[in-house]
Amino acid sequence: MNKPSEAPDIAQVLEHNRTLLYRHIAPRLVLALMLSAVPFVAHVVSREADLPAFYAPAAVLVLIFLVLRLRHGSRFKVCEKVLHTYPLEYRTRVSKKDTEWKYLGDVHTVRLSVRGQHGAPSLRAINASTVRRWPKEAEEGGAWFAGDLAFGGVMIVPGSNDMLFVQPADWEKYKQERAQADPQRRALAERAGISGLLEKEPNIVVYG
Repeated sequence: MNKPSEAPDIAQVLEHNRTLLYRHIAPRLVLALMLSAVPFVAHVVSREADLPAFYAPAAVLVLIFLVLRLRHGSRFKVCEKVLHTYPLEYRTRVSKKDTEWKYLGDVHTVRLSVRGQHGAPSLRAINASTVRRWPKEAEEGGAWFAGDLAFGGVMIVPGSNDMLFVQPADWEKYKQERAQADPQRRALAERAGISGLLEKEPNIVVYG
């Protein structure tokens, strides 16, 4: 893919991914409300409230898992801060090495590089809208990147405007580089909210 004529519009990218995030939230909230309403409706209709009593706990579980997913899986706010802190740069090649299913979302291992240059770090990428899919448009060529590779940043896929949050796959490998970064570089990472490791899978304990 040749370099696009111009960088994507940040406002449009954020609006697109915000819409995807809302589409993820809405049906799950509706499901939780429906499950919550079943005991009351059943009681009114049949006066047998004990039979559908399990619906209420199910509704609570749906809400709990939704909150956990949004808290740990959505990186929308930090992506917004990154895009308002760093300029967009075009990387001519996106290589996806692996995908892991995690509760917070599908975590992809990728490399963002410029053709002819070597040594691009491996990055862990997760869709900021919590969508569980790899954007196929990324396989056709490059992507836009905003951020600092030692700290993390945002990858935007041309065409789809999908937005993925990225941080080094081996966070400790770049510890010294981050520590020795000049004050301005560290200040930018702090302002963008990427000075620390953010990909943390929630510790969910299920009792049988």
